[in-house]
Amino acid sequence: MLIGVPKEIKNHEYRVGLTPESVAELVAHGHTVLVETQAGIGIGAEDAAYAAAGAEIRETAAEIFAEAGMIVKVKEPQPVETEMLRPGQLLYTYLHLAPDPEQTRALIASGATAIAYETVTSPSGALPLLKPMSQVAGRMSIQAGATALEKAHGGRGVLLGGVPGVAPARVVVLGGGVVGFNAAQMAVGLGADVTILDRNPDVLERLSTHFESRAKTAYSTRTRVAELIAEADLVVGAVLIPGAAAPRLVSRADLATMKPGAVLVDVAIDQGGCFETSRATTHAEPTYEVDGIVHYCVANMPGAVARTSTYALNNVTLPFALRMADKGWREALLADPHLRNGLNVWDGRITCEAVAEALGYEFTAPEVALAA
Repeated sequence: MLIGVPKEIKNHEYRVGLTPESVAELVAHGHTVLVETQAGIGIGAEDAAYAAAGAEIRETAAEIFAEAGMIVKVKEPQPVETEMLRPGQLLYTYLHLAPDPEQTRALIASGATAIAYETVTSPSGALPLLKPMSQVAGRMSIQAGATALEKAHGGRGVLLGGVPGVAPARVVVLGGGVVGFNAAQMAVGLGADVTILDRNPDVLERLSTHFESRAKTAYSTRTRVAELIAEADLVVGAVLIPGAAAPRLVSRADLATMKPGAVLVDVAIDQGGCFETSRATTHAEPTYEVDGIVHYCVANMPGAVARTSTYALNNVTLPFALRMADKGWREALLADPHLRNGLNVWDGRITCEAVAEALGYEFTAPEVALAA
């Protein structure tokens, strides 16, 4: 298969779809890999490293999209990229379509086949291609929140861990999944007063066993969320419904109950955000203020630590890329029902039920695509 890796063009996105080591694996399987010049510069991988791994370097993204049968990216295609997709071409990347009707319309119009990292599952029902970026984003949420709490950045001027004689910051984590666990772990490590909310009793038990007395857990109800955010210095939104838009857990009216200068970090912003007042921001302008509350809603947080993120992502995306390149995407999806769950768009149709429901499209079962 002819595989293309364009340079990411989203604001301050420094990751890349394939590392030189991943390219070498694909080449060893007999595939040709085209890499746009400087695509790996954000992770410290020069063109020479890709060439040494067996890649062919192209000068423009247009050449990559025109030649490649499979496009491997990190973030959702930007409008100029979507315009270059063609019928039958395979796109393998993060998509997050449920809160993004414009991208969805463009992908449908392109006729391309799109497989989303975030809806590929494991036998246990987990999301293995989302997990490493959730780990990164969860940990970064505390770094970002701690910085936003500084007075110079509009926050309350509170140190997360406090100092002897001065209480630590109160951190509330909404959601006890991968993001929430990693956020709590970082906050606890810095000495903050941490409470994690979730609705799954098994998750709460697991968190309680892991953190013991270093963090508190609470069953998530509207009343409990309202009580805890009113006392919080930092609130991390870490909820996820696979493939679907995130639920709104904090309303604008709730902001009036919070401490002036408190910080909301919305890690669910890729799926539309879990705070009513959330809107996607960039690393160039990461925060904004609503009713005296600082919001951090960067939609590609892991892009700031591009080298760590790219290698962590490739560890989980490469095996599936190899299967699709070796067998063809249809055969690979037929053989693996968990990879099949990643199929979001095919031949102008929506093949992910959660996306179809969120955006009002007719749902086409992936099996229809595989039988075509």
